[in-house]
Amino acid sequence: MTAEKVEDALSALAPLLRVRPRLDNVCRLGGSWSAVHEHAQSGYAYFHIVVRGRATLDRSEGFPLDLGPGDILLLPHGNAHTMHAPGMPALVPSPVTTRRQGSFSFRTSLGAVPDVELVCGRLHFEAAPENLIVAALPDVIVLRVGEQPLTTRFDPLLAGIREELDGERAGALAIAENLATALFVMMLRSHLEASAPVEGLLRLLGQRTTAQAVTAMLRDPVHAWTLDELAHAAAASRATLVRAFRKAAGIAPLEFLMDLRLGLARQRLRTAHASLDQIAADAGYQSQGAFSRAFLRRYGVRPGQVRQDARVSAAT
Repeated sequence: MTAEKVEDALSALAPLLRVRPRLDNVCRLGGSWSAVHEHAQSGYAYFHIVVRGRATLDRSEGFPLDLGPGDILLLPHGNAHTMHAPGMPALVPSPVTTRRQGSFSFRTSLGAVPDVELVCGRLHFEAAPENLIVAALPDVIVLRVGEQPLTTRFDPLLAGIREELDGERAGALAIAENLATALFVMMLRSHLEASAPVEGLLRLLGQRTTAQAVTAMLRDPVHAWTLDELAHAAAASRATLVRAFRKAAGIAPLEFLMDLRLGLARQRLRTAHASLDQIAADAGYQSQGAFSRAFLRRYGVRPGQVRQDARVSAAT
């Protein structure tokens, strides 16, 4: 996918991608430091920016990941993880002092010269539709900003965030969080430029006809859409809309709607407390059994297993 098409698709999605970053702390650490992050609450994703120095990410789901200066780490699903000094995480981490500034804090190692600086925070997704995008993303995304040509695009944002937080001037946190919003959209764009489109969604959003139908579905995925209604939203005939969908994503509009609903259902199974009957009904199924069979065909696992695995993960 070209950069131009990705940008057009993200522009079409922008009204629905209501993401609000929350900057939690700046960590200036040295010695045998480590920081444990529990599974984030529903609707949140973790991110860490390595301003200088090196750090290691540990997760129960994968191998350790080394991070260097300029790296931006995003955990789209808010998975539990540990950040620590390169090498084995310390059983007894070095003590730190914390200085708070409103809802933000500066954490600095005591008795050790800081050799790493991290900006840490969370992204809060404020509405349901974009969770379909997040659900389709991998568990970990790392952007190596130190590698050209990314550094020329991201350095001004990273520098701006750091300067605002260091300066402690009026409105600094609000400005830094707005810069972080732009940073996230640019990070998502760079990831999508380098990988396959998210389940055909960006290809569909890249064309006027299909984009209007998809946007209508995303705004109200529970609505009992008919092909006539979707064609009206797209200002196209039924046949034209079907051809456009098949050319862009290889499926018909109502097939895409089914995939969209199942994707949202999978996200709700992981994060919400609604009953399986309610989730099945919202996904457009008359019975939990029919929903379970469709879910199994799509993801190779039953809905109840997804919910159980999410509960086990949250409890560990």
